[in-house]
Amino acid sequence: MHTGADYLRLAERTADPAVLGELARRAEYPFVWQAIARNAAAPTEALAALVGRRNSDHNDNRLTHLLAAHPAVTGAALDGLVESVAALLAEGERPYAAVLRLAARPELPAERIRALGRLPGASARLRRGITRALAARTAA
Repeated sequence: MHTGADYLRLAERTADPAVLGELARRAEYPFVWQAIARNAAAPTEALAALVGRRNSDHNDNRLTHLLAAHPAVTGAALDGLVESVAALLAEGERPYAAVLRLAARPELPAERIRALGRLPGASARLRRGITRALAARTAA
């Protein structure tokens, strides 16, 4: 491996959990992190290694959204992701897409999601989206 493009191709094409885990721990490129988070074969451990990774507002928000949507992000990784999203909101970033994805996940308590809507960076529009996502979750 010599370039970011090599890492990207590997992250997109492999289904080997060990390779994805190694990439998640070592890759420096946010586009590789995002490719791992898009990979359906990515194991929880690899995805957990991506939680809290920081680069720029845009890349941070994209990565948290992808992680929130990935079904393998469970348990401690999911808890860490909620905390990471809360930290981003408190810093003034807008990981709204990630918050709404988290709100759709039935394994997270509704009150924990509502608490994200009360953080300083949350907007009224985000709070309405949380309310709608939680209502859809209980209706399903």
